[in-house]
Amino acid sequence: MHQRKIAAKPVNPSEFGAVVIGRNEGGRLKTCLDSLSAASIIVYVDSGSTDESIQIARSQGAEVVQLDLSIPFTAARARNAGFASLRQISPGVRHVQFVDGDCEIAEKWLEGAAVFLQNNPDIAAVCGKLSERYPERSLYNWLCQREWDGPIGELRACAGNVMMSAAAIQMVGGYRDDLIAGEEAELCIRLRRSNWRIWRINREMAMHDANIQTFSQWWRRSVRNGYAFAEGAYLHGAKPERHWVWESERAWLWGIGIPVICLFGCLTYGARGLVLWLIYPFQLLRQTVRSQGSVRERLITSIFQTLIRFPEAVGQIKFWSLKLLGRQSRLIEYK
Repeated sequence: MHQRKIAAKPVNPSEFGAVVIGRNEGGRLKTCLDSLSAASIIVYVDSGSTDESIQIARSQGAEVVQLDLSIPFTAARARNAGFASLRQISPGVRHVQFVDGDCEIAEKWLEGAAVFLQNNPDIAAVCGKLSERYPERSLYNWLCQREWDGPIGELRACAGNVMMSAAAIQMVGGYRDDLIAGEEAELCIRLRRSNWRIWRINREMAMHDANIQTFSQWWRRSVRNGYAFAEGAYLHGAKPERHWVWESERAWLWGIGIPVICLFGCLTYGARGLVLWLIYPFQLLRQTVRSQGSVRERLITSIFQTLIRFPEAVGQIKFWSLKLLGRQSRLIEYK
């Protein structure tokens, strides 16, 4: 893969702004806004906070957009509202840094990302290395750290923390407001179809405070992932994209199909049918061998890679049951 240009003459700060989305982020929001001081304009979009988030944002000089409480909240809707406000206030902004309110942008990231987009006009979105602020505070934070350790170079999709070309966003019509999760990947599909590219550079981008302390939080987050996989496959599962089809099939197989077969085997063959459940220890061993890190790290990662298929399957069922009933899901919140 050929190298992409990163360094060049400094970009004019007036050419890039930031959109921050959040709800009840408190002190983390102040840290986030402080880290965006290089942006020419900051728009904070609040999704019904009951703490002092709005006052904090205004005291930090950010423009505040409060979403209508009568319309269901989604991160996609918040990002679109923030982008629209930013463009209205500052039409000349060429690049937009989207960031969640629980993140802190790394020093010099904004300037570097803007220069990268300036030097590579065919690239719509650029992200960098995302780290967990407190991986030692919980096993689930540590798992997030492992999850975010992605490859450098061209990507099929980015996550929520990313700098994007304003022209690219406008060309494809922004995020889909109705998606409760997975909106970034869906947007990237439309960007790639319009001949834009997505890139991750070898540079620190942000510090994220996942703040997942309990198993129930991890479970709800995983259910949301399963829901996103199902909706993504529903929208873009046809060839050649096959978006999240494999992830959905994997959830159905390991979270529903195999347990049903094992239970049927036990009902049919009694105690001898218990041998069928050995497929999960074998899968755990397989995942451990394929994983990276110390033996302990690989084993923990593999346990959760095996276990996660169950909440993902719940998310799949949730999506399809609501689809059959003609209803739309509200946010699946985990913190």
